[in-house]
Amino acid sequence: MSASRRSGTTDELGPDEPERESSGGSDLLAALLDGMDAALCAFDADAVVTHWNREAERILGWTAAEAVGRQGFAGWAVRGADAAEVEGRLMSAMDASGRQVNEFALLTKDGGRVLVRTQSAAVRGPDGKPAGVYCAFSEVHAQIDLERSIALSEALLEDASWGVVLVDADLRPAVVNAHAAKAFGTGRTSVLGRPLGELLSQGVEELESALTHVLAQGAPPAPAEIWVSVREPEGDRRRCWRCGFVRLASPLAEEPVPLGVGWMFQDVTEVRQSEQEASLVRFRAQQLHRAARAAAECEDPAEAVTVHLDFALAGFADHALIDRVADRTADGGDGGDGGAGDAESAGRAHLVRIAATPSGVPGPSRLAGQAGLPVRYGQGHPALRCVERAGSVRADAGAVPAEEARAWAVSRQWPADATHALCTVLRSRGRTLGAVTFLRGAGRNAFERPDAMYAEEVAHRIATALDLMGAAGRRE
Repeated sequence: MSASRRSGTTDELGPDEPERESSGGSDLLAALLDGMDAALCAFDADAVVTHWNREAERILGWTAAEAVGRQGFAGWAVRGADAAEVEGRLMSAMDASGRQVNEFALLTKDGGRVLVRTQSAAVRGPDGKPAGVYCAFSEVHAQIDLERSIALSEALLEDASWGVVLVDADLRPAVVNAHAAKAFGTGRTSVLGRPLGELLSQGVEELESALTHVLAQGAPPAPAEIWVSVREPEGDRRRCWRCGFVRLASPLAEEPVPLGVGWMFQDVTEVRQSEQEASLVRFRAQQLHRAARAAAECEDPAEAVTVHLDFALAGFADHALIDRVADRTADGGDGGDGGAGDAESAGRAHLVRIAATPSGVPGPSRLAGQAGLPVRYGQGHPALRCVERAGSVRADAGAVPAEEARAWAVSRQWPADATHALCTVLRSRGRTLGAVTFLRGAGRNAFERPDAMYAEEVAHRIATALDLMGAAGRRE
């Protein structure tokens, strides 16, 4: 069926040849209209349908034979209540200078409703006056889907409160939103095309492994949390990112062709750090409770000292040392009782090693110092400063080569693998009894203020046991 129908007769046109030429032109126009992807229809000045192509038939179900010649859409393609408004808005294009865009709810042949977006414009006759209206229309949901996709992409790249990175098949950022660029500590354009290893110092392997998996297998079923270290001029910044991934494939190819990976992430560092800190506090409280129960079973106060030390080491430090203030009678001190005295006099005393964890091999703490010989600590040693101040002192080898770190530890009479130290004073009943030193090796974090608070609690319990040791020695 032709996409258009000619009204009237052509008997007055003359010979058959002109009529055949006109018919050929009409057939060509119908073929062109039918071959277009857009739905097309046209109305004359009286709103009678004059053209109706196959795409219009596909969308609404009405054939050209059923549509051409009808007066507007009333009674068949729109509801009766809407017919006047629809016809008025369509035919108003005759008086407009350009195209008009409208959205209507039309009726399909089977009684369904479909929302379409129309573009209509006037058709001029030979005299230049409006002779009708042509109308192109399409289902709105396709256009809306496209607009929504574009709007979503723009919103993700501009306004999203999480990082969005489009990574190409070479695992290099191709598009980065503002939030992600801020997380990397750089501008949006400076990130593009760079290997992830130039942006991150740690966590690169895990992240690239996840991206490679998504390219090959598709998105994982749940978000993944990845700890990374972001390279910054001031130094690496440790962050925890909750990441989601989607594989991007070309919608134009018959077979899915991977274009890259959409990587979205949120910074959850503060939440995870808070959880870790709370978990650490609970664990340390449990360790203190277990140590108190185990020490209460010890008949020898010296054994109780090592019990407290062993329980404190779990997850806290690699080594521990206990030094007690030596008897100063031989040096002209106040005599005392092998550890008693105020902070000032204790600061002038020597320290004697009485307990230590084994160096180089795992095992429980061992008692030492039976000979009573003082440890040869140099002036300004952290343990001596700790006793002088009656408080905690932290020391660190710093970012130095391994040989220098080893020399730093050995010169302080500590195990060679120690790189971080925390010395805490031992006090009981207002007296300074000595110091306990906790040591961590390379690869572990330096001691911080929460660590010092925990060490002070452990030191208080050790000092109580030491005081009992001194009392037992005096009775003997």
